[in-house]
Amino acid sequence: MDTMQTKTIDSAKLETLVSRVVSDLSAGYGGVMVSLGHRLGLYKAMADRGPLTSREIASRAGCSERYVREWLNSQVAGAYVTYHAVSGTYELTPEQAFVLANEDSPVFIPNAWATPASMWADEEKAVEAFRTGAGIPWGDHDGRLFCGVASFYRNAYRASLVPEWLPALDGVVEKLKAGALVADVGCGHGHSTVLMAEAFPKSKFHGFDTHEKSVDEARKVASEAGVFDRAIFSTARAENYPGKGYDLICFFDCLHDMGNPLAAATHAANALAKDGSVMLVEPFANDRVEDNISPVGRLYYAASTTICCAHAISDGGHTVLGAQAGEARLKDIFRKAGFTRFRKAMQTPFNLILEARL
Repeated sequence: MDTMQTKTIDSAKLETLVSRVVSDLSAGYGGVMVSLGHRLGLYKAMADRGPLTSREIASRAGCSERYVREWLNSQVAGAYVTYHAVSGTYELTPEQAFVLANEDSPVFIPNAWATPASMWADEEKAVEAFRTGAGIPWGDHDGRLFCGVASFYRNAYRASLVPEWLPALDGVVEKLKAGALVADVGCGHGHSTVLMAEAFPKSKFHGFDTHEKSVDEARKVASEAGVFDRAIFSTARAENYPGKGYDLICFFDCLHDMGNPLAAATHAANALAKDGSVMLVEPFANDRVEDNISPVGRLYYAASTTICCAHAISDGGHTVLGAQAGEARLKDIFRKAGFTRFRKAMQTPFNLILEARL
């Protein structure tokens, strides 16, 4: 007899779970709508305009009204757009616009939906990896992953890196103002590197990444910002990038992706100036699974399953930290690499900002 049929089903628990599942499914559908709204300029057509009819919104965005009306109703149902029943108009409040229309906002979210889209596109690769234990290199993922990750982190870094995170480190801002040598390891599209170069014109920055297309994009970002002479990007691995005497070595949301984080930390110790600092920014996580039961924890564990762990395994898999490594495991890596000081400088709902010194 099927053992599942012999167990009594708690109807209240079942209803709660089904409600959660339907809510999650609704969010998945909603993500497609958010992406469409962003790509078609529908949110921007509504921002700072007050109540508008569906026809007015469609006209402003250059879209078909009947499609726009249905899209608007999906947004109202998800509480992303406000509906005025008496006038039959739709409005994007300032708060909604800050999240959905303002591309410079630290909580601008539409681009982040490119990441789960890439995860769906790569599902067959994930299935094969689960069955074989093989890894999936970063460069083998659907192209939307790179843009989604870069866009998601860019605005958070823009809001916090220079005004909050760097000042939380001991004496680092003073060195950067005077003129320091900085390595940004695993720089991706280079947004973090360029932000620092813009803020500290006397310092020189070297960005390193193994993904050649990301390095090419980083050079474009630096050129557009006018800092290409002080933000220089190269293809290199975390355990053998060139240079010595770095006053600051940064790892922005990347150490947990590496197949040998200990080798990366050891190379940083050897490349660091005598009184230099390592800035380690990692996804926020507590040290125990039971303390990471939250929407943010779920998001990071899921991304870690198909992206972070998959790349670390493809990169040798000596130590596969995962995106929810937590402070204690990270501290142990740096202790083994020869660092004698390691502390949490600050934290946000999405990140741990850690400092290591020799």
